[in-house]
Amino acid sequence: MQPLTIPPLRRLVHIAVTALTGVTAAASAQVWQSDRGDGTYANPPLNADYPDPDIIRVGADFYFASTTFANVPGLTLLHSRDLVNWDIVSHLIPRLDGEPPFDARHGGSYRHGIYAPSLRYRDGTFYVAVTPVGQHTRVYRARDPKGPWTYVTLDRAAFDPALFFDDDGTAYLATSIGSDGTITLHTLDRGVARITASRVIHYNKGAEGSKIIKRAGFYYLFNAIPGRLALTVSRARALAGPWETRAQIDDTTGGHQGALVDLPGGGWYGFVMRDAGAIGRVTNISPVFWRDDWPVWGTPDAPGRVPDVARKPIPGAALRAPPASDEFGTPVLGRQWQWNHDPLDRRWSLTRRPGWLRLHAAPGDQLWWARNTLLQKGQAPRARGEVVVDTRGLRPGDVCGFGTFGKFAAQLSVVGGQAGRRTLTMRVTEDRADGPHVEVREPGRPVKAHRLWLRTDMDFPAGFATLSYSEDGRRFTPLGGDVPLVFDWRTGTFQGVQFALSCYNPATRAGGWIDIDRFTLSAFAPPPAANSAPQ
Repeated sequence: MQPLTIPPLRRLVHIAVTALTGVTAAASAQVWQSDRGDGTYANPPLNADYPDPDIIRVGADFYFASTTFANVPGLTLLHSRDLVNWDIVSHLIPRLDGEPPFDARHGGSYRHGIYAPSLRYRDGTFYVAVTPVGQHTRVYRARDPKGPWTYVTLDRAAFDPALFFDDDGTAYLATSIGSDGTITLHTLDRGVARITASRVIHYNKGAEGSKIIKRAGFYYLFNAIPGRLALTVSRARALAGPWETRAQIDDTTGGHQGALVDLPGGGWYGFVMRDAGAIGRVTNISPVFWRDDWPVWGTPDAPGRVPDVARKPIPGAALRAPPASDEFGTPVLGRQWQWNHDPLDRRWSLTRRPGWLRLHAAPGDQLWWARNTLLQKGQAPRARGEVVVDTRGLRPGDVCGFGTFGKFAAQLSVVGGQAGRRTLTMRVTEDRADGPHVEVREPGRPVKAHRLWLRTDMDFPAGFATLSYSEDGRRFTPLGGDVPLVFDWRTGTFQGVQFALSCYNPATRAGGWIDIDRFTLSAFAPPPAANSAPQ
C-alpha cells in the first residue's frame, strides 16, 4: 500500500480513511466494503481470513464454505446474491468431536480440526465433504443451508476432498495431498455414504485442494500447488482421463487454491485463495473467459490475473456483510463469534445479565491453553475493536480481558486481587515450536474504576497491534508497546489474527466473571507520515 498524504484535521483523516476502506452507512460496522456502490467491486470481497473456499450456485443464490480449524462453531457457510456481498448463513458444526484435544484439556488442537471443505448440491440437498485432521472423511447434509446438518463418516480419510455430482447424479470424491500429487477418484453410492470403488486418475506434482466442475463436455480438475502458491487446471473428456494440465495463476497474479462457479445468466467467475500476510488467507473473485475450451482468469484486455477492481458479476444486489459489532442484546451468540475450542457452556451466558455477555473464569494457567476464549476475525486494512467491561465480578486470580489472538496473542487483562483490588496487565504469548512463551509487558497497573474501556487496534499494513485502556471512554492509555501481527502456518493458529475476549483462572473453583457490555468494530486512521509537514 502506498503512503497516504494526511490532511491536518482529524475529521478529514477519518473521511479519507473511510473512503479508502469502502465503509458505507449501510455497512458501518465493517472496516472493509468490497462493493464500491458504482457497479464495481474491489478484491477481496471479504478482507478477512476466509480460506480454502468452495463456492456453488443454487438458483440465484451463491454459497461459500470455508475452513475454521479448531474454532467453534465450525465450518462457516456464507450466502450471497452477487458473489461480492456476503453474510454468514450458518456454521455446520456446533461442537467438534472425535478427538480429545478439541476441548483444550489435552494440549489443544490449533492448526488442526476442520479445514478444506467441499460444498455441493443435488436434488434439494446441500452436501459438504470434509476431513477433520486425524479422522476419516465426513459428508454433512441438510435440506436447508441454515441447518440442522447431519453427517455420515466414510471408511477412510480423503485429504482435501473434492465432492462432485455428474450429470446422471453419480457422486464422486477426488483427493490428493501436496507431498505427493497422485489424484485418486472415489465413487460413492447414491446415498453419498459409502465408497464403492477407487482408482488413480492423474498425477500432478504437489497437487492438493482439488475441485471438479463440468462444462461443454469437458471435466475440469483444479488443484492448488502450495509449494509454488500456484493454481493449475486439468482437462479431460472422462473422469478417468487422460488429463491435460495447464498452469493458471499464482499468488502474484491472484491466488493459488480455488475453482469456478457459473452465473445464473451464463458466464463464469473464478474464486481463489491468496496468502495475505497477517490477515490470513483471503478469497478473491475474478471474471473468467474461455479460450479453446480452457478457462482464462481475468479479462481479454488483462488476461492471466485477478483484477483488483472489476465490474460486479451481478449488478443491483444490496450491500451485505457478516455482522461484527455486537451489543449482546439477544440470548443467542452472534454468528460472527467463535470459541477457540469446544466451550464450557456453563461458564458463559447472555441471560444472567441481559444485554451483557458474561464470561466466567475458565480453566487455564495462561491464555494459549485457557478455555472459552471468544474470537472474531480481524479485518484489513486497519481494524479497531473496543469493548466496555464491568469488572465487579472478578475474584482473586481471575485474568480477564481483550486483545489479539494468533501466533502472537496479546491480552490487556484485568486481574482480580484481594479485597476487591484490580490491576491491569499486558501479556504477549508467542507460540513457538517448543510451545507458547509468555512475555509480561505490564505486570500490574492499579485501576479504581469498575467500568473500563479496552481497545485493540490492528494495523495490518504496518504489521502491528496496539492495546490501550480508558476509565472514561474518552482518554485512552496504551500499554505494553506494539505487538507483531504475524501469520505462520507452522505455529500459532494457522489463521489470520483474531480479536479475543478471555477470562481464566488457574484456581478455577474460586473464579469469578467479567461482564462485557458491547463490542464495537470500526476503522481507524493510519498514523501521520513522519515527513508530513504541519499545515
